[in-house]
Amino acid sequence: MVQTSRSVQVDARPFPLAIDPWETAVIVVDMQQGFFGAGGAWDRAGVDVAGAQAAVAPTARVLAAARRAGMPVVYLTSAFGGPGKDTRLWNAERAARWIAAAGAGTPTPHARVLPAGVQDSDILPELAAQPGDTIVVKARHSGFYNTDLHDLLKGLGVSALVFTGGTTSICVESTLRDAYFRDYRCLLLTDCTAEPIGNRLPRTNHEATALLVELVFGWIADSAAFVRALTEEAIAVGVV
Repeated sequence: MVQTSRSVQVDARPFPLAIDPWETAVIVVDMQQGFFGAGGAWDRAGVDVAGAQAAVAPTARVLAAARRAGMPVVYLTSAFGGPGKDTRLWNAERAARWIAAAGAGTPTPHARVLPAGVQDSDILPELAAQPGDTIVVKARHSGFYNTDLHDLLKGLGVSALVFTGGTTSICVESTLRDAYFRDYRCLLLTDCTAEPIGNRLPRTNHEATALLVELVFGWIADSAAFVRALTEEAIAVGVV
């Protein structure tokens, strides 16, 4: 584990953000086979998941840099039919509405399926949790709703959160708003988040959330700025 000094500065908007890596956690929201995997539930329904898949590589680089810096990594996952499933949220009417919105019309189902033994609830293998990471199962959009996420973060001494995952305007934004209400400083990494819903509109839901976070709820940056901040600090203290 790399030990960094007490503060790094991320080239963010609306202005640079100073964070303490030891008091900052990376949140990975719903990067699951069912939402964004090839052959997952959304893909089988005809939703274009390519945008989310494009966020996988930069997210993997962020997670690697965060782990080297000793930062906690917390995964939020949605239960697909499991014990934590909330039927008020996961009902056919709402699912059909989201899928239609993601396809900007009637989606075209196809015959692709997940590999044998892989489930919709599984985290994408490229972003698999590592020893020491934490997984929190949620039943609603926000990772704070009826979970122990807040207590977990406070127990770790975390005061700032770096958000990755999907979908940007739903589960990521819902969790980020709840984090803001609980006085966490929030950084959204725009190339590590994705949103198939509204992706064919002149201004996408993804862009709307990024603007809202920049103006009101926190900071935005890209993965390169975040990794660069951690790497430059590690070089400065001679621990890379």
